[in-house]
Amino acid sequence: MQAFQAIISNAIPLDMDNVDTDMIIPAQFLTKIEKSGYGKHLFQRLKEQNPKFILNNSKYQFSKILLARANFGCGSSREHAVWALLQSGMKAIIAESFSDIFLNNASKNGLLTISLSPQTINNLMRQAQQETYILSIDLSKQIIVTSANEIFKFEYDSFRKDCLLRGQDDLDYLLEITQ
Repeated sequence: MQAFQAIISNAIPLDMDNVDTDMIIPAQFLTKIEKSGYGKHLFQRLKEQNPKFILNNSKYQFSKILLARANFGCGSSREHAVWALLQSGMKAIIAESFSDIFLNNASKNGLLTISLSPQTINNLMRQAQQETYILSIDLSKQIIVTSANEIFKFEYDSFRKDCLLRGQDDLDYLLEITQ
């Protein structure tokens, strides 16, 4: 896992509650045992069913930040969902809330998850839907800065923060403290 660096990217406004892991990576793509090759199938069913689905818009091709609503990553406990997000270039998901299992899988794989209030998410979502909305995320300071120079502070578990900033998963951390 690579050490987490500050992110500057336009934000993808995925204006949906209850985005489940089957939406993120459909089950038909979970037939292999490797940890690679999932990014190309990110939200594939939604992309195919709706030509206007937000991730079909080429302006988000290189985006690293996804905005969502409540209960992101709910459903089955597939770690593949996190792998698909990371392999598609995502570095951070900002939402009102996350399922517990998704939250744990994300932090163990280096995907930053930030929970913000519904009011703040509404503000960010509205801005991101109207224009190319650049966000800067600094995990070490636990702040998000918008292209309009708004600053939002966020809470983050200190152990997970330390692991992300060092590029360590749980096993790396355990090996380090036992030496």
